[in-house]
Amino acid sequence: MSTTQLAWFKSSYSGTEGDNCIEVALNWRKSTYSGTQGDNCIEVAPTPTTIHIRDSKDLTRPHLALTPTAWGAFVTHAAAQAN
Repeated sequence: MSTTQLAWFKSSYSGTEGDNCIEVALNWRKSTYSGTQGDNCIEVAPTPTTIHIRDSKDLTRPHLALTPTAWGAFVTHAAAQAN
């Protein structure tokens, strides 16, 4: 994976004076449930404490950040609706 595929952002633990800056990267992956024609594309970037979700058609928009528990509840609910 190249570093251009990662979404880098400044850690909240970094200093505000420009020193002690740490950048963290999210590794975005396209959902296996997304369409193959470039439509309905949802990307996720899991971390130990947060599941980040975004619409890959418009990367400038904010993304959702859910706890793993909330993400699990959403996936369970979505799967039940699909049946």
